Amino acid sequence: MALGFLSRLKDGLARSTQKLTNGLASVLTRRKLDDEALADLEDLLITADLGPQAAGRVIAAFRRTRFGKDIAEEEIKTALAGEIAAILAPVARPLLPDPARHPHVVLVVGVNGTGKTTTIGKLALAWREGGLQPMLVAGDTFRAAAVEQLEIWGERVGAPVIKGAAGADAAGLAFEALARARAEGADVLLIDTAGRLHNKSALMEELRKIIRVLRKQDETAPHAVVLVLDATTGQNAIEQVRVFKEMVDVSGLIVTKLDGSARGGVVVALAETFGLPVHALGVGERAGDLRAFDPEAFAASLVGL
Repeated sequence: MALGFLSRLKDGLARSTQKLTNGLASVLTRRKLDDEALADLEDLLITADLGPQAAGRVIAAFRRTRFGKDIAEEEIKTALAGEIAAILAPVARPLLPDPARHPHVVLVVGVNGTGKTTTIGKLALAWREGGLQPMLVAGDTFRAAAVEQLEIWGERVGAPVIKGAAGADAAGLAFEALARARAEGADVLLIDTAGRLHNKSALMEELRKIIRVLRKQDETAPHAVVLVLDATTGQNAIEQVRVFKEMVDVSGLIVTKLDGSARGGVVVALAETFGLPVHALGVGERAGDLRAFDPEAFAASLVGL
């Protein structure tokens, strides 16, 4: 992982880190890791958005290995980073297009405002730079701003953008785009979607219809269903995963806006609760601010090492 991105990750997680480390200093005033210190530490991890399951797992490990021992703050940070990285390591899986698929179809879902469209642009740019030919689909036909934003990314990337009239049928658009992507030999087809959760049943039907029509051309499509989550929503991200898993078969997660959040610990809660692959993290608006998820670097940055 490039040093520039590591420093941006650390800067991005600064508010989350501060929340955790300020609490650690008060927990460790006793120096000995007794029952009271462990209970305080567990409360701290929960309030830092790691969630009760991950917090319980970390505390159980500390109880086994360090109970009753004198501990320095740096030692507990190192141990904490190790436990967090162990929770995260199994889910750190980059999103890699399958070269056997022409195209590899990626359906991108999530509520409005999480950064879906920007994430699609960044993925397309990275894959273009890697020698692949992406094609983009403006499937959020209700939001003119989303279509315009995707067109800007398309120009930047040098990738065609398939769009329809305002309010057009997103499934029909996806079907047309897949036919064109196959005809033109595109390597990846990235489909943006609406995210209007206030009308969940309509959104569910729209997403399922997109998948149904894609499968009329390629019964294995989509090859990835990526849910984009905004870190600033904290524990609400957990509920969003539950809702979208109910709607469609989510295959992986991308977490954005870690630079604006004091709730970066939610990435740990997501890993422990769902075990879904976390493909990438976003720490800013620039193209290079979306990178494959590195659990060790994330854990170290989160605890302020």
